Amino acid sequence: MKEYEINARSWLGEGFDEETRSEVRRMMESDTAALEDAFYRTLEFGTGGLRGVMGVGTNRMNKYTVGMATQGLANYIRKHVDVQKPCVCISFDSRNNSRDFAKIAADVMSANGIDVFIFDDIRPTPEMSYSIRLKGAVAGIMITASHNPKEYNGYKVSWSDGGQVTSPVDKDIVAEVAKIKDPSEVRFTAGENAGKIETMGREVDESYLSDLISLALSPEACRRHGDLKIVYTPLHGCGVRLVPEILSRIGFRNIIHVPEQDVNDGNFPTVVSPNPEEPAALELALRKADETGADIVIGTDPDADRMGIAVRDNEGKMVLFNGNQTASLMTYYILTRWKELGKLGEGKYVVKTIVTTELIADICKSFNVPVFNVLTGFKYIAEVVKRHENDGEFICGGEESYGFNVGQFVRDKDAQVSCMMIAECAAWAADNGMTLYQLMQKIYTEYGYRKEGLTSLVRKGVSGAAEIQKIMSDMRLTPPEKLCGSPVVKVIDYLEPEKTGQPSSNVLQFFDEDGDVVSVRPSGTEPKIKFYFGAKGPDADEKISRLKEQFIK
Repeated sequence: MKEYEINARSWLGEGFDEETRSEVRRMMESDTAALEDAFYRTLEFGTGGLRGVMGVGTNRMNKYTVGMATQGLANYIRKHVDVQKPCVCISFDSRNNSRDFAKIAADVMSANGIDVFIFDDIRPTPEMSYSIRLKGAVAGIMITASHNPKEYNGYKVSWSDGGQVTSPVDKDIVAEVAKIKDPSEVRFTAGENAGKIETMGREVDESYLSDLISLALSPEACRRHGDLKIVYTPLHGCGVRLVPEILSRIGFRNIIHVPEQDVNDGNFPTVVSPNPEEPAALELALRKADETGADIVIGTDPDADRMGIAVRDNEGKMVLFNGNQTASLMTYYILTRWKELGKLGEGKYVVKTIVTTELIADICKSFNVPVFNVLTGFKYIAEVVKRHENDGEFICGGEESYGFNVGQFVRDKDAQVSCMMIAECAAWAADNGMTLYQLMQKIYTEYGYRKEGLTSLVRKGVSGAAEIQKIMSDMRLTPPEKLCGSPVVKVIDYLEPEKTGQPSSNVLQFFDEDGDVVSVRPSGTEPKIKFYFGAKGPDADEKISRLKEQFIK
């Protein structure tokens, strides 16, 4: 008998409900391919938590795998956190089963004697981050698979600072979760010394919104241009609760909804993928913008931590901005206003990831503001903020994949504050006789035009993994001498932490004399290797094509 069959038979025992046992029997009898995929391995709890397809099996997101992950996290808290009465915060998005998985996590934590604060309804990931510090919690759990397709769900863990867990805590939690081999080891039912479970609701919303609005920089401009037409879509997710409200509170009166996408529906019926990075996800919003003559389109992903925008160009056509452009635009605006308001000074800083546009670094340099470069992942941005809590002030920071944050209230990317800031930026630009598109052109004129591109090579299986490693090995042995004809002047290998000051990571970067950069890194979660291209100069668009030809074989 094969291992997956043995694993499947173990799920026919009395420890599993009848619905689960029935589905296992069905797969055994009529769908062995599905049975193998569901049971050939255990869904891995990685440093970011769990993420996978929902369904029955060890390789699926379901109440048993969620329970096992929570038991491992509870064990870590009980062993390693020196707090007399620890508590955790839990939130969930609009995905199918998110509410149920959140309740299971709350019950398991309570059964382990840990108090729980759980939101009464869907809330965005950044509000969960905010609630951790508000409640003095030791950790937070967010049930979400971010922008993944409808079949997926996930389980994301944040730590006491509100940021996602980082080393060494992340690896120690992973080790504790790995020790839980069977659902029978999970305390699903509370006993005598159960922790309290309390709901969080409007009172946390009010505190969160109040703190975010305190970060506003141009309230008068927002009131003067409150008639700007803004189409907003939450893509069936959490953003519908608070994004329109925060925009309204800072003075915008023309928030145009996409009614079909205001509906919280984990099947995401109007999009193939609820990802604001993908143009197709914003099609309905763009259509609505043309119908209403709107100035801006804003979309957020299901857990409302990432934001995408479209603006009108000089011919009146809606054009999508990528994450690099939006982050650069907001950074320029925020630093300009901080300077005008006399807020810049020693200890103030910006953070970006190493694969995010160097335009942000150029902008920061012109304002004499330090910029920290960190590895890919917003948890590393939060780690910098935590490290400098007592000797600095985080202004803003972002990554090319549409995540951005402003201020220190939230320790994760936050679409709510980003939506507020981009709308405020539009009002300020209007005060200065510009649209957002024209402001972006001004930035390019001032700092030089830049264009970015991302290409992934998918290489599946054992042979694919070996090929990816060979690509990295070959580039280490023989790095490129030129990028688009310009000499390479700097190579950074992030497997050398003593040189980079970063945690060891399998990433290579090549910088040329003209300001172009290529970053290469294997994905940590998928069978692919990613190439990030950044080109500078009036011919940057053409350079991106040439760089792709140079590196993608």
